[in-house]
Amino acid sequence: MPHRIAVLALDGLLPFELGIPQRIFGRSFGTEAHDKGRRLYEVVTCSVRAPGPIRTDADFTITVEHGPEALATADTVVIPASYELGPVHTEGRLTDELAAAFAHVRPGTRMVSICTGSYVLAAAGYLDGRPATTHWWHADHFQRLFPKVRVDPDVLFIDDGDVLTSAGVAAGIDLCLHIVRRDHGAAVANDVARRTVVPPHRDGGQAQYIQRPVPDPQFSTTITARTWALGRLERPIMLRDMAQQESMSVRTFTRRFREEVGVSPVQWLTRQRVERARQLLESTDLSIDQVARDAGFGTSTSLRQHLQAALGVSPTVYRRTFRAGQA
Repeated sequence: MPHRIAVLALDGLLPFELGIPQRIFGRSFGTEAHDKGRRLYEVVTCSVRAPGPIRTDADFTITVEHGPEALATADTVVIPASYELGPVHTEGRLTDELAAAFAHVRPGTRMVSICTGSYVLAAAGYLDGRPATTHWWHADHFQRLFPKVRVDPDVLFIDDGDVLTSAGVAAGIDLCLHIVRRDHGAAVANDVARRTVVPPHRDGGQAQYIQRPVPDPQFSTTITARTWALGRLERPIMLRDMAQQESMSVRTFTRRFREEVGVSPVQWLTRQRVERARQLLESTDLSIDQVARDAGFGTSTSLRQHLQAALGVSPTVYRRTFRAGQA
């Protein structure tokens, strides 16, 4: 059976965020020969009340066909943003309707929030003592309201195992793609990203707010250097080599790169190599030494150190765990 995802629609919801789970999970299909074309997730939208209309923050309402009992059948619950959270936002407590709805959630269910949906998870106690994020605009208020939560206002999303939170708006896409990648591997996530016409991977640790996310047309960008580097990850890449692709000094290039991407060139390069290593571990039978070379880490020791730092596991364990999950 497909993994069942229940999306909890609350009054005052943002239509864009509500549509993200259906778009990402609802368009995830198997890519291997044994499951090619198989739908991997079943997505249902539910309310805290009986089926009926739900207000949005736009000039229209939506009709939800499932009540809170749908939460009892969910393997994952997703809570998108809402601008009408009432006491959840002002006092940090659930309404009676929300409390009754959460009573349907089974122990062990994976809980996910997009943007200010994190307020609901925090009010329900899911984030006590755990790391979490929310939209950077609300981060200070969120931390004051929920002092037990370890808020990180600077990242796109946080994966804490069975509880995952994202920053605002488009970061919800990044988190949902991350979940697909975690559940079914890079090939499936990349296929969904292509269908959605979005980048296949933005690391969760990337900054929420980038000084120049859309390059000023009067200035040079760093996209040529990034494209050049991605085409030769298996080879040594020096910072000065990347700067030369843009005819910039190293100092200017480094500053411009951070303004556009949100991290330093070295951090970005390491993340791209980790992602390449993950794809090779998932989709090939190459030895660990060969994966290390093809991803640009040179040695298995270097690969092991970087994968451990990024994912908390060794290459061998990552491959074994991923393939066991696929089976």
